[in-house]
Amino acid sequence: MLVPFEQLPEDARIWIYQANRSLTEEELTGIKARLDAFLEQWTVHGSNLKAGYEIRYKRFLVIGLDQSMNSASGCSIDASVHFIQGLEQEYNITLLDKMNVSYRQGDFIAYKPLADFKKMAKDRAVSQNTIVFNNLVNTKEEYQNYWEVPARDSWHVRFMH
Repeated sequence: MLVPFEQLPEDARIWIYQANRSLTEEELTGIKARLDAFLEQWTVHGSNLKAGYEIRYKRFLVIGLDQSMNSASGCSIDASVHFIQGLEQEYNITLLDKMNVSYRQGDFIAYKPLADFKKMAKDRAVSQNTIVFNNLVNTKEEYQNYWEVPARDSWHVRFMH
């Protein structure tokens, strides 16, 4: 069951998928239609899942699930991953590779392999003040407060010396 993202509770479970590039308006329209259709019919053992989504900065797909109604099972999570893989193929984008880092460079959002980000930290091209996107947050509340933060407040800090 699709609901507006804003209506999900603070403890809703969150999955964040970062695209390896900015999406065009046309791609965003298509992806929103696919997300609407998928979340409308997303179920766990035949029961509806109450879920919503938002797309941030034309790059991050954020899916939220209200677990007070039903929690996702292995099968429903597999279905969502299969759905995301379909988006990757259809739009020729990468969404599931967790070994990449997104961070702000001024108004621009950069996307780098983790190894490159580590080297940039070593070379001081990024610092503890660099705004990073912590895609490991688990709840809507964490997403709203700890997703877009200085590297010093995220797991990224381990690369800063």
